[in-house]
Amino acid sequence: MSDMLKVLIADDEQSSRDIIENYVNKYCNGLNVVDKAVDAKDTIAKIKSLKPDLVFLDVEMPYGNAFDVLEQTEECDYQTIFITAFSDYAIKALNYSAAYYILKPISIEELINAVDKVKELYKQVNLMDIRNVLKSNLAGENIERIVLPNQQGFEILDIDNIVRISGSGNYSDIYLTDGKRKTISKSLKFFDSLEENDHIMRVHKSHIVNLKHISAYRRGRGGVLVMNEGSEVEVAVRMKKALLERLGL
Repeated sequence: MSDMLKVLIADDEQSSRDIIENYVNKYCNGLNVVDKAVDAKDTIAKIKSLKPDLVFLDVEMPYGNAFDVLEQTEECDYQTIFITAFSDYAIKALNYSAAYYILKPISIEELINAVDKVKELYKQVNLMDIRNVLKSNLAGENIERIVLPNQQGFEILDIDNIVRISGSGNYSDIYLTDGKRKTISKSLKFFDSLEENDHIMRVHKSHIVNLKHISAYRRGRGGVLVMNEGSEVEVAVRMKKALLERLGL
């Protein structure tokens, strides 16, 4: 890769394409806009022919979406900044996949911040792994894997391997089936959307658990869950009924 990153802008709205190009040229050093694409088919063709380093990719376009583009250009080595007007499942998939995105209407500050983060990503060695997680999350109904930052770069975790998550302020501890604990600088609220998975449930303001890894329930005012790795998790009184229903008790 040369010092200048080759950029492709893919958006079906001309105004968005023009705004991004203008902002990139004015405020982002080291980027060179080589072309623009107007739909998914056009984007796929230009990624394959131009081999850009960075693609600004609209999540929803004519003739396909971001998943279709990623799926059909998986042999190409490029990084992506997603563009979206939707605050729905796509946002959750992007968040849990360590992907960078800009919400419409596009702000200069968000664009510059996303570009800076992508430049940092080029120093990592696992970009293809991260993209595979993103493809999986965008394609499915549930988030099955998440990408978490660490001191070396990123780490990919399967949801099924998470026993529980405990939060305290701006930090969360993730307890895994192999006995390891991962501490990350994200509040427990970051993981709320994982509850859309059938086996993930918040049982307390400070605890999210994987129902697959519960070994016992001890009755009480709220009760206590005993997890497979031996830890105990307090259940909030207001969550007791819902929990017992989920467990079939």
